[in-house]
Amino acid sequence: MQRELAPLFPMLAAQTRAELVRLLRMPAFTVISIALPIMFYAFFGMPQAHAHYQLTTAGLYILGSFSAYAVLSIALFSFGASVAAERGTGATRLMRATPLRRSAYFFGKVVAALCFSAVAVTLLVLFAMVTNSAHPSLMMFAQLLGYLLLGCIPFIILGFAVGYIASINSAIAVLNLINLPLAFASGLFVPLPELPDWVRVIAPYLPTYHYGQLAWSAMGAPAEPTLRSLIWLAGYAIVFLAVAMRAYHRDERKEFA
Repeated sequence: MQRELAPLFPMLAAQTRAELVRLLRMPAFTVISIALPIMFYAFFGMPQAHAHYQLTTAGLYILGSFSAYAVLSIALFSFGASVAAERGTGATRLMRATPLRRSAYFFGKVVAALCFSAVAVTLLVLFAMVTNSAHPSLMMFAQLLGYLLLGCIPFIILGFAVGYIASINSAIAVLNLINLPLAFASGLFVPLPELPDWVRVIAPYLPTYHYGQLAWSAMGAPAEPTLRSLIWLAGYAIVFLAVAMRAYHRDERKEFA
């Protein structure tokens, strides 16, 4: 007998709510995704916030950088760590016995990650405005938020891939080995002109470089054309999706063959 599935949209809403509650109940995740970008901005952005840099101010430029870092971290960790934990604790096997649709499971995580990302960017922008270190216009904020939420899709898929490749004990370490080097090498922590020559050579081939370009363009700094950034990110999304689907089907065969 074929198992009957519940309606998609009520299930998606319930799954999204459950994912948001789960994220809020993880203090380590909340600190990494919200508190750390604000702290980094306070350390690196505020002291030189009003200096002119790249046709804008250093405050706006660094605000774009750490907004991108915040969403990047949420995209990777909310998927990679949670999927690995659910696999390691047997939750995925339990879900197979419920009417939960796979699409609701996946898109519930996506919507929750996007909502959490929007909150993280908004709080960072508000912190910059309250401390009088940067005052992005409403158009800048809307553009920044839209670019970052759209551009984070490849990193969500990459986190999904890591979640199905790494174990529950190694997922966090693997994600940090991906997140931090990519962020540094792309100029999110230190502007590219100040990085070593060999880093500047490889940076344009990294997904986080093009992600940063979207954030900097929203803040009024010189950047590559938006369409070029989106094409690069779409290409990486296809590559990461192929890796993620291969890892997912391998895990399915191992668990349920």
